Amino acid sequence: MSLTVTAVTVIASILIWSQSAAAAAGLQLAQTSGTEKAPAATEKPLGRAAGRAVEIKGTVAAVDKDNRTVTLKGPKGRTLTLDVQDPQKLDAVKVGDPVVATYMEAVAFQIKKPGAATPGTTVQESRVSSKPGETPAGAVGQEVTVTATITAIDKKAHTVTIKGPEGNTETVKAKDPKNLDLVKVGDLVEISYMQALAVSLDKPAKK
Repeated sequence: MSLTVTAVTVIASILIWSQSAAAAAGLQLAQTSGTEKAPAATEKPLGRAAGRAVEIKGTVAAVDKDNRTVTLKGPKGRTLTLDVQDPQKLDAVKVGDPVVATYMEAVAFQIKKPGAATPGTTVQESRVSSKPGETPAGAVGQEVTVTATITAIDKKAHTVTIKGPEGNTETVKAKDPKNLDLVKVGDLVEISYMQALAVSLDKPAKK
């Protein structure tokens, strides 16, 4: 579930100014209409989030107790091999067992004024697993937060340029030009990109 800072910046930059992405997720933050006043500096910062979840059912294609891995096969024949931290759970898994997997991802961003944050990148990973006696299940997640700097705003072209902590830049077009009135060169964009994968046997645990 690894990903590069550049990829995160590109994905998040596209979603930052996408009104349709936020609307699809039912999340719209700090939006203004033509009759509303732009928020003052003391009001809630401009931000937005969008996310999705996909559930897939498949089967166990292979169990490797020596390497502590299990290979899952999806409905279209694709396979995914996962590490299993607790080898005892492999005793409850057999080839052909049904499994259900849920993949989730979300992107959120917030505009911050200079001094309120520091450009950089942080990565957090987490793992959870079922308790002994429960149906074998586990989840792994990763959250990457990138704080970038707005280096240019072109209101005629409706674009904004963002510089990442490694010096890479991305220029994206604002689908809602009014958003450009709410930011300035030097403002910081804190972008969080989250991924999570949860997998469980699709059958009750043995008693």
